[in-house]
Amino acid sequence: MNILELVVQYWPRLIAGLGLTVQITIISLICAGILGMVFGLLSVSKRKTLRAIALVYVDVVRGTPLLVQAFFIYFGIPQVLGIQSDPVISGVITLSLNAGGYLAEIVRGGIESIGKGQMEAARSLGLPYGMAMRSVILPQAIRTMTPALINQCIITLKDTSLLSVISVTELTQTGRLIIANNFRSFEVWFIVAVMYFVIIMILSKISKRIERKMSYGKSNN
Repeated sequence: MNILELVVQYWPRLIAGLGLTVQITIISLICAGILGMVFGLLSVSKRKTLRAIALVYVDVVRGTPLLVQAFFIYFGIPQVLGIQSDPVISGVITLSLNAGGYLAEIVRGGIESIGKGQMEAARSLGLPYGMAMRSVILPQAIRTMTPALINQCIITLKDTSLLSVISVTELTQTGRLIIANNFRSFEVWFIVAVMYFVIIMILSKISKRIERKMSYGKSNN
């Protein structure tokens, strides 16, 4: 059986695995985007307590391996609470918390890249801090953050492969299950790698195109 025959035979399972991978990535990024925005704004707050909360969250996320976070959420917390955990839900929570920490740093960096004079000018016009942040600072910061945000999307997509260790039947786990049936490791992992490569290359091209458009827009301003 050659690679093409394997693709034809296992295509429905591979597509199902890829579909779950994409679904988990999208849901996780939506949740991570909310967390990243909240903790990113907290990290630039004037209140030390709020900055400290954001710092602890970001440091914990960035200071521990994603695999350990997945094990803690899937095995550790349910054992303490006496509940049964769902692999997909645990995977989404893990990726959301992990990506949220990195997005928080991206948001913080984007906001801090805007000159302080922008906020001072907005406040001098009578705008409250919140409105000045929403109407003046964030629109400019988002343009700066966009390439890094898309890069984080790519990282999160690749990180879904680690969820196979908690039995999430995403693309990598699907590959492992297929290999358990036919023992064709080289061919199956080659197919899985190509599928990841295609999706990631599409996202990379989109990222570069957006970055070029943003650079062109800045040069015209």
